[in-house]
Amino acid sequence: MSPEHRRLIWVIGAGGLLGSEVVTAARTRGVEVFSPGPIRWADPADARHDLTRAAADFMARAEGREWQLAWCAGVGVTGTSTEQLDAEVSVFRATLDALTEHGADSRGAVFLASSAGGVYAGSSGAPFDEFSEPRPLAPYGHAKLALETLLRDWSTRTGANVLVGRIANLYGPGQDLSKSQGLISHVCKAQLRREPILIYVPLDTVRNYLFAPDCAQMVVVGLTSLQAQARTQPSQQWLKVMAGPDATSISFVLAELQRILKRKPLVVHGSSATSRFQASDLRLRSRVLPHLDQLAATSMPIGMKRTLDGLRVALNRGYLV
Repeated sequence: MSPEHRRLIWVIGAGGLLGSEVVTAARTRGVEVFSPGPIRWADPADARHDLTRAAADFMARAEGREWQLAWCAGVGVTGTSTEQLDAEVSVFRATLDALTEHGADSRGAVFLASSAGGVYAGSSGAPFDEFSEPRPLAPYGHAKLALETLLRDWSTRTGANVLVGRIANLYGPGQDLSKSQGLISHVCKAQLRREPILIYVPLDTVRNYLFAPDCAQMVVVGLTSLQAQARTQPSQQWLKVMAGPDATSISFVLAELQRILKRKPLVVHGSSATSRFQASDLRLRSRVLPHLDQLAATSMPIGMKRTLDGLRVALNRGYLV
């Protein structure tokens, strides 16, 4: 049996936008998916308990073969409080500690979903890449850097391999619309429901976007590439900016939405305390692992159409409130 089919992956946050797509991508490539019981995320102490217990089961299942963990969890957004973010960091730390306790070593590879928007919000010299200096403005960005540091230090101690993905604005069907992030999904929802679209930043604000299924392919292929190299050079620590190839303004997003639905969106400009944390120019590019960039193949018009189709189904079934 090939190493690909012997590999085991645990996707933490498997019910979310990215995590669910990573599960699909892994299964498509023949990777066995570890599925523990539900994690009680509402209380950090409960989450630590559940993840610690699941880590023991996971490492027992992974004995003698290569294993992967994809951390796609997290409810934090730009305006999340420091207290909530500190709790997320503590849960992540506890999970890494549990992996160490149960034998994490160089056969393992861990992916961390970080945020390009969070860590580069105050940086200068766009477009930003893996060699740009991170300068977070909000506690959210600082928390993402804290997670990255924890993971690198853990890799140094255990010999396990790590891939940090600083991800652009992610979008796609199934996004959690209760969170105040995900511009494309939110404007699509508002347009379908014929509601005003509330925008808190200038329309010339520029971002890179990434369709979630494409990002998931980058994660799964990236972990596979990481482990292939680690067989001869262990303790790999990779950083990758994961973004679509083209930076796009909010004006373009709205114009594309109008083109698809044949209806002009109603835009209302508002103000928010978190607007000061939003950079006007957050163009991204990647200078490493170019084979992963080829997987960001879904154009924005096609990605928006698929997002709209998914939201339309959810709306018709009464899932959107």
